[in-house]
Amino acid sequence: MDGIVLAGTASGVGKTVATLAVCRAFERAGRTVATAKAGPDFIDPSHHAAVTGRPSRTLDPWLSGDDGMLGNYWRGAGDVCLVEGMMGLYDGDVSTARVAATLDLPVVLVVDANTGMESVAATALGFREYAARTPSEVDVVGVVANRAHGGRHEAGIREALPDGLQYFGRIPPREDLSIPERHLGLHWGGESPVPADALDAAAEHVDVAGLREVARPPPRPGPDVAPPPSSGPTRKRVAVARDDAFRFVYPATLERLRERATVVPFAPADGDDLPDCDGVYLPGGYPENHAAALSGGPALDTLADRAADGLPVLGECGGLMALAESLAVAGETHEMAGVLPADVEMTDRPQALDHVELRARSGALTTRSGGTVRGHEFHYSRAAVAGDARFAFDVVRGHGVDGEHDGLTEHRTLGTYAHVHADSGAFDRFVDSL
Repeated sequence: MDGIVLAGTASGVGKTVATLAVCRAFERAGRTVATAKAGPDFIDPSHHAAVTGRPSRTLDPWLSGDDGMLGNYWRGAGDVCLVEGMMGLYDGDVSTARVAATLDLPVVLVVDANTGMESVAATALGFREYAARTPSEVDVVGVVANRAHGGRHEAGIREALPDGLQYFGRIPPREDLSIPERHLGLHWGGESPVPADALDAAAEHVDVAGLREVARPPPRPGPDVAPPPSSGPTRKRVAVARDDAFRFVYPATLERLRERATVVPFAPADGDDLPDCDGVYLPGGYPENHAAALSGGPALDTLADRAADGLPVLGECGGLMALAESLAVAGETHEMAGVLPADVEMTDRPQALDHVELRARSGALTTRSGGTVRGHEFHYSRAAVAGDARFAFDVVRGHGVDGEHDGLTEHRTLGTYAHVHADSGAFDRFVDSL
């Protein structure tokens, strides 16, 4: 499966829309397209999946390690894999450049050409030359010009590109080629998809043949890239919240849970009660947008009773918020499950955005005593915790709940602000604890 990385020169240049247009162009050419996202993001992959109908893979060396990242790439299925970058190409210690170099994939720059022609070529040349100053070998092969008109505008960009940088087409400046934004990023792919006719129109201006020629496959991963199950498949039932309040789940996590247990989805924000199960996983998402429905539904009350009886419950970010005593949104306070001794309040500014590393203070649902787990946090909420609150983790990197600790724990319930990937082994330990 040959691959290409579509990387931005900066955040906000239109990487996601460009990636979707290139997906559509390959599909119109009769190719089966797999997609992936560099970094820990959940939202951009939802747009990929809305266009291709297949899960979009997470490629993040911090979450998975290099071998795990290669394994996630090869779990996709298609003729070509389009990898959308994060931020600008070289930004961050876990950067798109590092992902591209580890996978040995060519990089196509998405450049905002709205107000430039020759400057687009100068920008691309600078990005290619900068690669020689980095420890990673980054192969910048050309550009896709976002928000570029045809005619003189397009010709000016194409003609200014030096030898070794190829012009792979443009994304026209259309109002319907946009995705609304809110806190935590773009709207979800299922709620605000880019119109199909707009993607069809944009796909006409993409050089599929040129992209296909430069695409190449990464190396195959070693034989031991996935965390081995401790005891193989079980007969346990894991209830997983799956609705608009709990959207942030990596495909590899669900796949890993299904390999080890029976996954029983339920929709707390839509009025579902907690099903019969041996454990519960509440992923992140937008519980703040559905706080009234969660508070008025039966699932959180049942969850509180079952948690008090010792049912293992794992909540990540939005799941932590739902497990708290209360959730305050826009001046209105909603009663939550009350399992964890915290009152959560939504804020106007992000409280944390980083890759994180946590060290277990004692044995936890997801990590052995003294063990570490890596993840990611991004939230617009803060938790005021009771004085006798117990934490499962010390923060090595990141913010966690209070800057020093993460993983509120009560009974056999664990709530963290950190999202972790299946490659961490955390979900294997969770299943083994059931």
